[in-house]
Amino acid sequence: MASLLGFLNPMKSTAQDWPNLEKYREANAALPAPAADEDRVVFMGNSITEGWSGANPDFFNDNPYVNRGISGQTTPQMVLRFRQDVIDLKPKIVVILAGTNDIAGNTGPMTLAQIRDNILSMVQLAKANGISPIVCSVLPAYDYPWRPGKEPNIKIPELNGLIKEMAAQEEIMYLDYFSAMSDDRNGLPKELTTDEVHLTKAGYAVMEKLVQEAILTTLSKK
Repeated sequence: MASLLGFLNPMKSTAQDWPNLEKYREANAALPAPAADEDRVVFMGNSITEGWSGANPDFFNDNPYVNRGISGQTTPQMVLRFRQDVIDLKPKIVVILAGTNDIAGNTGPMTLAQIRDNILSMVQLAKANGISPIVCSVLPAYDYPWRPGKEPNIKIPELNGLIKEMAAQEEIMYLDYFSAMSDDRNGLPKELTTDEVHLTKAGYAVMEKLVQEAILTTLSKK
């Protein structure tokens, strides 16, 4: 019996925190509730969002912005941590930037419609809790260095069309990074990227201007 239990128990020890709920658990617990006049904004995303704090920490330190990006994540992982990492922090706005890792297949095959639907689930969760969503276009990517041949230069514009249509149906802000940042290959120009996907400080500077305009517009409607 002991040997049988020893055979079964490894299933417990190898269980994974698939959505990475642990990453921000302590930071969330330490974050005070927003002040009455605080326009808190949570940024939900992947490595583009997570890397933002390293590229320009003042963007988050000087504003009531909370970074909840996790490198490599896909939309189903974000849906699972959305309550903990967004809703429970009681922001006025959530900025959702997601989908490129789904196209790369980081957590398995995903159709563009499935990606859109997962983003829609986050939008609906936000709205149900009095949080205004800003849904971002996926950034340009000509190819993925870690998973070449997925044709993101073709699929990302198609996905962005679905996201934009969904945002219109939900009557929420659609933030179009893609049009402002893409080159003639549907990729990122060299001055904005380190590897065709991740951004330089110049790339983040473009995003900062656009997202702050979107935040101000959204706050003016609340």
